[in-house]
Amino acid sequence: MTALKIASWNINSVRARIGIVEQFLRDEQPDVLCLQETKAADDVFPADPFRKLGYVHQRLHGQRMHHGVAILSKVPFRDASDACWRYDWQDNGEARHVGVWLEAGFRLENVYVPAGGDIPDPALNPKFAQKLAFVERMTEWSRCLTEPTLMVGDFNIAPLESDVWSHKQLLDVVSHTPVEVAALGRLQDAHDWVDLGRHFYPAPARLHTWWSYRSPDWTVNDRGRRLDHMWATPSLAAKATAHKVHEACRNWLKPSDHVPLVTEFEV
Repeated sequence: MTALKIASWNINSVRARIGIVEQFLRDEQPDVLCLQETKAADDVFPADPFRKLGYVHQRLHGQRMHHGVAILSKVPFRDASDACWRYDWQDNGEARHVGVWLEAGFRLENVYVPAGGDIPDPALNPKFAQKLAFVERMTEWSRCLTEPTLMVGDFNIAPLESDVWSHKQLLDVVSHTPVEVAALGRLQDAHDWVDLGRHFYPAPARLHTWWSYRSPDWTVNDRGRRLDHMWATPSLAAKATAHKVHEACRNWLKPSDHVPLVTEFEV
């Protein structure tokens, strides 16, 4: 058996925050780092700092100024069996997915689900309709999976009442509306995904991964939401040994509004 540590982080511009990414990698030493919202086209992605820290295996799917995902790894990987490492679940060419097959024996899918705008009505808000369609396409893909898989990223949905600072006040706020929660539930049911966060920290334990920049001091009122997730197929979930939300990173210099998640496996 080999220990494997995998991290996921919506970094909200990798070039602007490369300093704290390097700090996190030096401190935590994950084997694999999945980033979302890199906001950098592949030709300007800061690949060298990662290589210097040992992350020589890199799979990028970037986009100028918007979106973007990346997998940086110390351990080798290759294309998945279906050879599709850039799914267009948004159906418009946005860079929101990148996937690989880790030589440890499972697929790793890194996903950045659209935020969905401000109005939780698909008839009035095309961005919200696109978000729901994105999750539905993921659900159809999920039903066809035949390999052990870890799916990580910013899902932009907080599904449980205990995943937000106030269930009652956020019921009509995009990210926690009943229609989004139901869509995410269908995705989870499509392949019996195990939500590793709640596997290790069962509800109603407090478990937030995002705090708005709008609050001058996010620690004062702690109005967080659990938007970032790590889900595993059942056979792989059985090999997970630990999971941690690195909340302290929200206080670092020039932080992202999200914090990293790390799951450890024995594979």
